[in-house]
Amino acid sequence: MYEAQPDQLTQQIFNMESAAMTSDNLRNTMATVDAMRTANKELRRQYGKLDIDKIDAMHDELSDLLEQANEIQETMGRSYGVPDELDEADLEAELDALSQEVEEEATPSYLLDSLTQPDFVDPAPVEAQTDKPEAVKAI
Repeated sequence: MYEAQPDQLTQQIFNMESAAMTSDNLRNTMATVDAMRTANKELRRQYGKLDIDKIDAMHDELSDLLEQANEIQETMGRSYGVPDELDEADLEAELDALSQEVEEEATPSYLLDSLTQPDFVDPAPVEAQTDKPEAVKAI
């Protein structure tokens, strides 16, 4: 009888812990269901404010505005008086001719004035001679 009693107590403890765990699980399940119910009501309320037709119209309007912006950018990017197709060989030949003209010409007249020193520049300072004792005393 004494030997059976610890087994009975162990079984009773197990049953009480199982009941407590089941009760905790039920409370957690009820809290989860309440949270889901609240979330469902809130989502319905929020989605009730949205109109899918208005969203589609806004999306279409935004698409049209972006397309219009692209057209404006294309228009602004057009070149004036330049043919659509340029011959690279002709451009290269023209560049070579221009570079030969520049090499053959002397310095342009507008740059000649910049090569001469202006009249208002002071002469270079004369360095003091340090072999004389008066110069040393003056320092």
